[in-house]
Amino acid sequence: MSGAWSTVAERMLVNFFYAQPVGHAVEALHYCHGHAVAVPGREVSLALNAASAPELAGLCPFVTAAHAIDHPFLEPCADSLSRLGAVPRDWDWIVDDGRRHQPFQLEMFPGMRDYYAASDVHLRGRRGRSVTGAQRAGYLPHQPLRFVLPPAARAAAAARLETGLPVSGRIALLPAGSSDPSLYPSPGSWQLVLDALTDALPGVQMVLVGRTARDERTSTALGPDGLRRLLAHRSAPVDCVDVPLVEQLAVVEACDVFLAPHTGFGLAALAVGTPWLSLSGGRWFEYYFNHVPFRSILPDPDRYPSFSQFDPAVTAPDGDEGPRTPSMSRARIRDDLDRIVAAAGELLAGSLSYDQALRDYFPALRAAHHGDPTAIWSIDSVHLDHL
Repeated sequence: MSGAWSTVAERMLVNFFYAQPVGHAVEALHYCHGHAVAVPGREVSLALNAASAPELAGLCPFVTAAHAIDHPFLEPCADSLSRLGAVPRDWDWIVDDGRRHQPFQLEMFPGMRDYYAASDVHLRGRRGRSVTGAQRAGYLPHQPLRFVLPPAARAAAAARLETGLPVSGRIALLPAGSSDPSLYPSPGSWQLVLDALTDALPGVQMVLVGRTARDERTSTALGPDGLRRLLAHRSAPVDCVDVPLVEQLAVVEACDVFLAPHTGFGLAALAVGTPWLSLSGGRWFEYYFNHVPFRSILPDPDRYPSFSQFDPAVTAPDGDEGPRTPSMSRARIRDDLDRIVAAAGELLAGSLSYDQALRDYFPALRAAHHGDPTAIWSIDSVHLDHL
């Protein structure tokens, strides 16, 4: 990188309009951070989907401004250009989400296509236009991203977690992400997990997090009955579902482990420094790594095929709780209970380093893809040093 970068103050827009899950907002902020630290004095602003979590930018001191774009993602938009009216036109650098150059994404998501076509007309880059993570725009990869939470949110989280009982550790549980319920364990499967953790780890406080509201933002694919069943578990989980997002992050920050299937909220958990124990499977593997220890419990690929990504997921009946993908079935959860408990124990104990987690994960992920390294990718290509 040229030494000129360190002496030139400039304005950059990270133009990151993508789907609304929280994880994509975290991904955008990760890129903002890498571009900001690469050029001291640079002002980095962000444009992102208003249906995502634009308030997370307020937790990142390196972000100068966040522009929440009210624009459809799945459907075409006839007035895209007017939706960008509040975004300044002129920047030194504009870096777009690289997905805008993937034809299959533009075909699948017409709203995204129309947004970027309008942004090409509206935005002007004095020094250039590129993609997030581009070295020529000044970027340092694989930088640790940490949210700075308000003291009031931390105080509110501490009050919620205070039960007056002795606690030997805390596990925050998010039972599902925002996709179809078949891509996540059933309430009955989660009860098996809670039973195993409670028996093996006495004194550990369980905390339920998530969002049940149904609107333009993402919500947890767990019905009211399933939530009631988990809250009624003998471990007496603390109910932190539906509290404001920043306060939920403070709750997760106060926990020792974040336990969830693949979900964008897992990226946010890592951004508050809490290790993620992922019950991996479903459509997507874990691909974001933020200098925090983690474990992904990968399913047996022969018995429980996973990671269909954009292809439709195959489901099958799973008792009386509706269909599930094989990797989220009751049988798979039961098979992996010992591994889940062991991983929770080492994360609670703080005995796993980040580097060791990386060294263990990528060979296992390659095996889960039947030895094919080309099927694996990660933000900033962190995986390339471990395959």
